Amino acid sequence: MAYIHSYESFGTVDGPGLRYVVFLQGCPLRCKYCHNCDTWNREDAHIIETAEQTFQRIRRYKHYYIFAGGVTVTGGEPLAQPEYVKELFQMCKRDCLHTAADTSGFYLNDKVKEALEYTDLVLLDIKSIDEKQHKDLTGVPLDPVLHFLDYTSSINKPLWIRHVVVPGITYNEKLLTELAGFIKTVPNVEKIDLLAYHTLGVFKWKETGKIYPLEGVPALSNEEFKTAKKIFTDMGLTLT
Repeated sequence: MAYIHSYESFGTVDGPGLRYVVFLQGCPLRCKYCHNCDTWNREDAHIIETAEQTFQRIRRYKHYYIFAGGVTVTGGEPLAQPEYVKELFQMCKRDCLHTAADTSGFYLNDKVKEALEYTDLVLLDIKSIDEKQHKDLTGVPLDPVLHFLDYTSSINKPLWIRHVVVPGITYNEKLLTELAGFIKTVPNVEKIDLLAYHTLGVFKWKETGKIYPLEGVPALSNEEFKTAKKIFTDMGLTLT
């Protein structure tokens, strides 16, 4: 049985094409800018069901996804429930559906590796390339993320890198240059997706009785976003 927050039938930002997105419940990270903080605690799951039950939901929409889309698990942290992901993705592959996992890369064990065998694409969220800043932003160390990334390279798993650019924090020329340089060394990266920090999820913090740690930090401006992207393109990297 899996702990699930919600579903999205027609996702367009969680992998290639039109996608069925499963938001799993539970996450070990406590990102200060998280826009899904209501997915942190597993006991708050809205749905508890088997992979087979989820797959039957997906099959209703299969004709939308089969040619240019697929299924994405996100969260929360989907690889905190690797048995479910493996089973769901096995069913998807039997039905010729593309599979993607949007992950923080915090977990890597034998069960996660088995789930990755049925994962066509990994969307890896790198919160910061600086170890101290990563720990401050997320509450967890950077090393497990880098270890996970190394593993995806060792099995040549297609990888998209995502990074949120936050004013005054990750919007930093030195850090962005360091991240871009690091990404250039990763052979299995297919795309890089820089994401502009926004405040659209702040209401969830208030609804769940949490204090938003980045209160007062403005959304990233268009000019700042252009500057951040230019750092990557000037180093020969292509952004989505």
